[in-house]
Amino acid sequence: MTHAPVNGLDLYYESHGAGGGRPLVLVHGALSGIGTSFGALLPLLARTRRVVAVELQGHGRTPDIDRPFTVEQFAADVVALLDHLGIATADVLGWSMGAAVALRLGTDHPARVGRLVLASVSFDDAGVHPGLLDGIQDLQPEHLHGSEFHEEYVRTAPDPAGWARLVTKMKVLDADLPQWPAAAIAALAAPTMLVLADSDIVRPEHAVHMFRLLGGGVCGDLTGLPRCRLAVLPGTTHTTVPHRADWLAPMVDEFLDA
Repeated sequence: MTHAPVNGLDLYYESHGAGGGRPLVLVHGALSGIGTSFGALLPLLARTRRVVAVELQGHGRTPDIDRPFTVEQFAADVVALLDHLGIATADVLGWSMGAAVALRLGTDHPARVGRLVLASVSFDDAGVHPGLLDGIQDLQPEHLHGSEFHEEYVRTAPDPAGWARLVTKMKVLDADLPQWPAAAIAALAAPTMLVLADSDIVRPEHAVHMFRLLGGGVCGDLTGLPRCRLAVLPGTTHTTVPHRADWLAPMVDEFLDA
């Protein structure tokens, strides 16, 4: 087990694989950890590159501290981890909340990011299905008992009794989702691959809109391929995106090596 002292945190991370080129940083989803977000995908990606997987504040093996959850702070913690590891620039793959953290890295810390893979991300409130989060404040920690996320937390967290605190702090974050203006998406310097489930919490129209802001949606035979990509996974929901490792790994490998 490996921890790094960053920004007042005892931040847990794992390093897998080897190889030249930029390392790949994996950032998990809300209430999740390395196992439930990337247990199937990580070993496939680590066959050809160094992969660093992190567990954010209060998640998995990283203890919580007296600090609210914000995507901006999570991104700053990842930058501090890169500093700790002596990594100047990394590719970043995030899923769900982790994709928002990865996007914040791309917009706020562009010099530290090579390429981005954003799975199930929206850049404003219009991105998610209307009414989807209306009942989020009624969610109670015990509602998730027995889920794969709760099981992972109880098994790995330094304080298994902290589950209720984690859910409560995530509800605060969900009540004020991170926002980006369209101009910030259009100005994103890192080549970006968007991944979406065809039955995701993010509306497909929003993903296409974001793809166009990044320079996609062109006739590639005439103009050449853009730097961005869009992958829609059929027969897939938001929470089953991580289960599609056999589909994702070759697409991600090819994009990162392009």
